[in-house]
Amino acid sequence: MTRIGIVGCQGRMGQMLVREVLATDGVSLAGGTERAGSDAIGRDLGELLGIGANGLTVGDDAGTLFGCADVVIDFTAPAAVPLHAELAAAGGTAYVLGTTGLTADQEQGLRQASGRVPVVWAPNMSVGVTLLMSLVERVAAVLDADTYDAEIVEMHHRHKVDAPSGTALGLGRAVAAGRGVALDQVWRKTRDGHTGARPKGEIGLATLRGGDVVGDHQVIFAADGERIELGHRASSRQVFAKGAVRAARWAAGRPPGLYSMKDVLGLK
Repeated sequence: MTRIGIVGCQGRMGQMLVREVLATDGVSLAGGTERAGSDAIGRDLGELLGIGANGLTVGDDAGTLFGCADVVIDFTAPAAVPLHAELAAAGGTAYVLGTTGLTADQEQGLRQASGRVPVVWAPNMSVGVTLLMSLVERVAAVLDADTYDAEIVEMHHRHKVDAPSGTALGLGRAVAAGRGVALDQVWRKTRDGHTGARPKGEIGLATLRGGDVVGDHQVIFAADGERIELGHRASSRQVFAKGAVRAARWAAGRPPGLYSMKDVLGLK
């Protein structure tokens, strides 16, 4: 039985993760934490979700949670990642991270932790999006970059704070990998005013925000006479929770390393 802990258990994703763990065979809920000062501290996790008391109390000590769990899932904020990665490494706890928008220093801390424990990090935990990224890379490898212009369009709810989304960047990296180039050498994140003709080989990323959109992503390969469109629409955050719990079950007992959802699904 894999014991899974959830940091940020009061948030929208945190609550969904708790529900998914409780509904999944072969795993148990080790506990949940929230930041100091949260009104959830000291409350029963089950009562917090409105499903009845389960005897687990929301705490504010992430170190204790990492110490009693086999795997901890984190969908909190980039600023919390260095501490959580350090706690995972110190406690020998597998770490599943779905947070996007990390700085270079935060990413480096995560990579250092992965030298001591298994870390699964993905811009999107959805099985469907993981398959899409794999497909996009293969398509990009086949289509001539001088002939097929690549554009990525993403839309999320009005409260999302990072842009482009981590998933859009992941799709951009998939296109770039298929073409054998580095994304940051060929991307165009914004267009405004007199931009001139579109350079060959450019990878465009367009960002839309509004309403309560969970996550829409579309990859377009446009050439003279035809257009190929590959996309994914998430209508519920549950798909991310399901993927994260699947990743947690997979990560438990793995050797140290930095893994992705492609590893979890066995995709090459």
